[in-house]
Amino acid sequence: MSASGGTRAIIAALSANLAIAAAKFVAFAFSGSSSMLAEGVHSIADSGNQALLLVGGKKAKRAANEEHPFGYGRERYVYAFLVSIVLFSVGGMFALYEGYEKVRHPHAVEHWYWPVGVLVFAIIAEGSSFRTAVKESNHTRGTLSWIEFIRRAKAPELPVVLLEDFGALIGLALALAGVGVALATGDGIWDGIGTLCIGTLLIVIALVLAAETKSLLIGEGANPESAARIRSAILDSDTVTGVIHMRTLHLGPEELLVAAKIAVRHDDTAGEVARAIDAAEERIRAAEPFARVIYLEPDIYSDTAASAGPDPAQTPGGR
Repeated sequence: MSASGGTRAIIAALSANLAIAAAKFVAFAFSGSSSMLAEGVHSIADSGNQALLLVGGKKAKRAANEEHPFGYGRERYVYAFLVSIVLFSVGGMFALYEGYEKVRHPHAVEHWYWPVGVLVFAIIAEGSSFRTAVKESNHTRGTLSWIEFIRRAKAPELPVVLLEDFGALIGLALALAGVGVALATGDGIWDGIGTLCIGTLLIVIALVLAAETKSLLIGEGANPESAARIRSAILDSDTVTGVIHMRTLHLGPEELLVAAKIAVRHDDTAGEVARAIDAAEERIRAAEPFARVIYLEPDIYSDTAASAGPDPAQTPGGR
């Protein structure tokens, strides 16, 4: 995913959420709807989340130094993880609390046209933001399903915005249903039930985001397609005759570390091996532009060592 595509989606979501939050709080002030209050806090939390993503993207651009020799690319993962915490605590838990209080002490929704009008406006605005996120995601999603895209994406911004906007649209539908049933029955408890459903939804989305960003923080390797391209690019069928073993690690969404032990012929000179390594690095960068840090260690391939390895098919010659 390009950083610019993620930034466009974040700015679109931020603009929509700020406008929606203001409208929801106005509707709450006139109607007393707890669904409106919960949704207003949800929009404020979402706005803060998008601000966090923008901050993380800016901090990740800092140059590498002695203290952080591989750069600050993982700042984007850190801030994405903070988003899941904010969504869980400020959004989900607050909505559950408000819903619980409204169920315990229900009161009729007043001035129904305020919450209904704001919810319709919010659905249109969130739908526009969600459409932008979908459009930007389709540039890199390829043939992956949406679930696969969210699980396999190395850049956290678009999956975060997609899940937030999707959750917001479902939450708005729940709020509209809660207000509608409360108006139809004259029983304000339905407004509280709608708020409880919104809180549960936000917590589920927050847990999904937390699980995915935690995996990125721990460290994920290249996806299978990228790994296969890198492995093929290393070989030249002349000096570099095999890949003994290889490890990859994402230092950031668009920064990949590649470390491999490669097999060379036993009678090659040091100069030939050095030139072969330089050529292999050029092929790797051409095949996988995200490969920014590359370490190749030459070794003599040994059939005996390969057959003795724990998994000869995967790490031939590994010691």
